[in-house]
Amino acid sequence: MTAEQKDRRSAACRYLIAIPDSDPQFFKKIVTGDEMWCFTYDPTTKHQSAAWVGETSPWPKKLRFQKSRVKTMLVIFFEWQGVIHKEFVPEGETINAVYYKGVMERLLNRVRRVRSGKCESGDWFLLHNNVPSHNATIVKQFLAQ
Repeated sequence: MTAEQKDRRSAACRYLIAIPDSDPQFFKKIVTGDEMWCFTYDPTTKHQSAAWVGETSPWPKKLRFQKSRVKTMLVIFFEWQGVIHKEFVPEGETINAVYYKGVMERLLNRVRRVRSGKCESGDWFLLHNNVPSHNATIVKQFLAQ
């Protein structure tokens, strides 16, 4: 990095560090989101795993839970009060720009329903990473509105 780039980064960091001092509610205004892979489990109940054994027969062995081969993508958004919106990506669907724009629309509708104060004031921030589907033009245009 050049000296100028280092100075800009340092100034940006000082600015970000100072924000909570000037606005104590700053961290309560952040809504953050992420995607993660989830495995499905199919646990048996105690009744389902029960078996009759004779007096001299050994007890049946019980297996530990094992990860299923079925996995699904979970998209989740939360803030200081807890989860605001979560959805599982349908099997065979990929998170591209069009799909993520739909997620943003559903998130906004959910925020309007469960955190109406945030929408009325418009004083909240969305924090998500910069993968290509999040930085796509249609997503940026939707968020700018």
